[in-house]
Amino acid sequence: MKTTNSNILTAISLIAIMVVTVGCKTEKSNKMNSLNKSKDTLSITVLQTADIHGQLDTHPELFWENEKIVFKDRGGLANIKTLFEQERPKNPNHTIIVDGGDLIQGSGYTALSEGKVMPELIKNMGYDVIIPGNWEVVYGKDVMMDVMKGYETDVIVQNMYHEESNVPLFPAYSVKEIEGLRIGFMGINDPDVPVRQNPIFSKGIGFSGLTEDLKNQVDELKMNENLDLLFLVTHIGIFKQVELANNPIAENVDYILGNDTHERVREPIQGKYAKVTEPGAFGSFVGKLTLHFIDGKLVGDEYELIDVDPEVFPANKEIQELVDKAKEPYKDHLETVMGYTKKPLYRYLTVENPMDNMITDAARWKTGVDIAISNGFRFGNPIFPEKGNPAPITRANLWNLLPVNEKVKTGKATGKQIKKWLEKEMHNAFAQDPTERFGGWLVRFSGMKVNFNSQNEKGQRINSLTVNGEPMEDDDYYTISACVRPGDPIDNLCRMSGVKDVEVKDYTIHEVVEEYLNEHSPVSPIIDGRAYAEDLGEYSFSTVPQTDYKFQ
Repeated sequence: MKTTNSNILTAISLIAIMVVTVGCKTEKSNKMNSLNKSKDTLSITVLQTADIHGQLDTHPELFWENEKIVFKDRGGLANIKTLFEQERPKNPNHTIIVDGGDLIQGSGYTALSEGKVMPELIKNMGYDVIIPGNWEVVYGKDVMMDVMKGYETDVIVQNMYHEESNVPLFPAYSVKEIEGLRIGFMGINDPDVPVRQNPIFSKGIGFSGLTEDLKNQVDELKMNENLDLLFLVTHIGIFKQVELANNPIAENVDYILGNDTHERVREPIQGKYAKVTEPGAFGSFVGKLTLHFIDGKLVGDEYELIDVDPEVFPANKEIQELVDKAKEPYKDHLETVMGYTKKPLYRYLTVENPMDNMITDAARWKTGVDIAISNGFRFGNPIFPEKGNPAPITRANLWNLLPVNEKVKTGKATGKQIKKWLEKEMHNAFAQDPTERFGGWLVRFSGMKVNFNSQNEKGQRINSLTVNGEPMEDDDYYTISACVRPGDPIDNLCRMSGVKDVEVKDYTIHEVVEEYLNEHSPVSPIIDGRAYAEDLGEYSFSTVPQTDYKFQ
């Protein structure tokens, strides 16, 4: 009996323990379910465009796929509008649309209208926040202010001000509130604008840099506005944007929505303090960042770089009608064919491109100089033959190739001067320290051939340099040409100082290229090795230090 009673008591105890345990688990489970139900879950979508550069319509875009160049139609403001209208309903009232600058320059339609075709279009696109880019200054301060105010949305920038009064051009930031979440956007433009662009463009505008004062403003914004999330919308290029993400300036920043260098970041680059995006250029792509919150805390994100494929996003009828109306006064002039090309023209590589080879060949042909120089940048929609037929080159294409039409300037400099200048230009493009970069593409030229190593130390990158097939001599003088940069000293030619016997021609670079095409069309420019670095190879699209980013 004792054994039986003991067993019974033990069994009863075990049952009691099980009941209590099950009860505790049930109670805990119910509490967790109740807690989960009480938590506010929220998703916010941020859509970003960058560096549209006045491209109003669908256009050819270059892609690097399977180790070769391919072309596809992308972009168009009306197509972007369709994308916006498809994305907003997916997250209604929780979607914010941002543009990172360089809207009003880069096409013939924006150039001939001085950006005035854009306000009516942009104010109907549905943007919530816009910042000025480095090219917004191209028509002068007053035009820039009028055009950007015409967008009728939040235009922000922290580091641009009226030079004579130190009064900011626009508010530094914008705050959006969604279901109690406070989200801040601060705009930052490139402080090097007066050097990167013709100095006269930014006359009357002061710029401040990435300094301790910026950090103070960022920290105060986060605290004083009680922000749950802070974005910096920057137009300083991928190199400096990645550096900023690792800089204590960004200690209280969550994301850097980057712009300027036209890079196609398909997965945000994680810095020490913030993540960096950059959604290509020309309206060919839209970046989509989806943020997930629980109880006001960011718990995760997703990112997608969306191709603005016209087959997926057909043109919005209303915006397309506005585009067509805006183009009408300039269309006949701009769509006139100037010539033809048998080979693809593009300008996406960091060193040498067929598009620039044609332009500099034209300038050297017209001027008779030893070396013709052009700026290096990733700009202009590709032009490519189809089905074996030469592709037409219109005046509209010409504005895409050469977005500023200045007079041609000639002079002469010694081999020593040219080498020193070229080494500096190489450092601007390939410095391992991102803060020392100035763009990201090597200057372009005709008549000169250089072999170099992009990874060598500053001033030691050139391996060999020839002019017209002969080694360049330090003490010999060479004639050179480039375009006038209004505001530069007369003896300065494409950032090369101390040039002698300077002469400003009575013709512009557009007139030169038109004349060249009339004489030589159809042209067949190719990459011919006039600039080559073994460490980069022929197809170098991007060099972004300290990242595994690849352009594609």
